[in-house]
Amino acid sequence: MIFQIPHVLSDQELEQVRLALSEAEFIDGKLTAGWYAKEVKHNRQVQGDDGEEIRALIKSALLRHPLFQAAVRPKHIHSLLLSRYEIGMDYGRHTDNALMGQYRSDVSFTVFLSEPDAYQGGELVMEGADDEQCYKYPAGAAIAYPASTLHRVNPVTSGVRLAAVGWVQSWVKDPAQREILFDLDTVRRSLYAQSGKTDEFDLLCKSLANLIRRWSV
Repeated sequence: MIFQIPHVLSDQELEQVRLALSEAEFIDGKLTAGWYAKEVKHNRQVQGDDGEEIRALIKSALLRHPLFQAAVRPKHIHSLLLSRYEIGMDYGRHTDNALMGQYRSDVSFTVFLSEPDAYQGGELVMEGADDEQCYKYPAGAAIAYPASTLHRVNPVTSGVRLAAVGWVQSWVKDPAQREILFDLDTVRRSLYAQSGKTDEFDLLCKSLANLIRRWSV
């Protein structure tokens, strides 16, 4: 499943991130790409420890967001990159590495740091079996999607696109199982809002908890 996660960053946090990025040193993004992705990656990224405080802020914001928790079931957020796309820069068609250091990459995410009208082009494009979907969300919002998805970033034709990208090792590595858990949790919350703590609600909670125990790794 592909999820839009609104308002990951508050306006104050967004301003803090942008200020830090305006003072950061950027390097060639190819330096963090896999051997085959280097051919299609054309962007700039914050160097090393320069953005550590901002990375920690973004991780914390994601972890406190209830939709991110329910949809992704995060065990480890890792390999977070702070990227900048200027005019003519893009990231061609690729899929993300399955392993990054000691962690799996089950879920990929992008946190948008520039408003959509601050740049032209630069859409995040997901490729399906028979179609493509383009995504360009407001600053502070995020998108999360299975790391196995073929995707690209279209060339920026004007302005500057700032984004944070990263990966998650999920407690539940199978995307179909994560979707089942998300659907059941959605039904559980709706049932509680309508009827409170009923026998049916308790049974649903038990089933959801048992599935999480069975599928967690």
